Amino acid sequence: MSMLKWAAGLALGALLAAPAYAQKKYDSGASDTEIKIGHTNPYSGPASAYGLVGKTQAAYFKMINEQGGVNGRKINFISYDDAYNPPKTVEQTRKLVESDEVLLLFQGLGTPAQAAVQKYLNDKKIPQLLVSSGATRFTDPKTFPWTMAYNPNYQSEGHIYAQLVLKQYPNAKIGILMQNDDFGKGLRQGLQGRAGRKGREHDRVGSDLRGQRPDRRLADGETEGFRRRSVLQRLDAEIRGAVDEEGR
Repeated sequence: MSMLKWAAGLALGALLAAPAYAQKKYDSGASDTEIKIGHTNPYSGPASAYGLVGKTQAAYFKMINEQGGVNGRKINFISYDDAYNPPKTVEQTRKLVESDEVLLLFQGLGTPAQAAVQKYLNDKKIPQLLVSSGATRFTDPKTFPWTMAYNPNYQSEGHIYAQLVLKQYPNAKIGILMQNDDFGKGLRQGLQGRAGRKGREHDRVGSDLRGQRPDRRLADGETEGFRRRSVLQRLDAEIRGAVDEEGR
């Protein structure tokens, strides 16, 4: 009889404990009804044109939710403006992780901005998914296993550009106007690497534009950033004309 009571007690204990074992365990930002996704994007500042990217992503997730979500879970897409300013990206990312408690960061835009939060997110083991940058630091799973890039590698991109130029205009001079960070350096390495294998020489001319404020207002209401882009467009047209003339 005592053995029967013991067996019955064991079965009852297992039955009572079953719900606890069956309980689902999720990381912060996930539940049976919701998935919180964090995002930073330059809705203002010198790269505000990319704000449209964030708005499009928000519209897409809204459509997914209207269609029932993902396996019954609605996407809570929380997107903050970082103005393409790394210190602001750090502030907004910490807010997403520590206050909003998102499950992951998705499609953060900008090489310097995302580089500023890469170690923080990896230390916290928060996925930094589909980073909108082609810098090689975002495709280094050994050092940053929680980071995954979206864009093609900038070095490969620069390699392809050089390959095309050398094929179409073998005697042309190549000018590089670069951003002085992983973005610009990656493209330059790809260009110079390919051109170097073809025996091309490199003359380096430096110019630091950091002292020029991109947000300074002009008399006609345009920003210095817009004016600079128009100058670059003119230079691009002149370079194309010179290259075409040399190729004839």
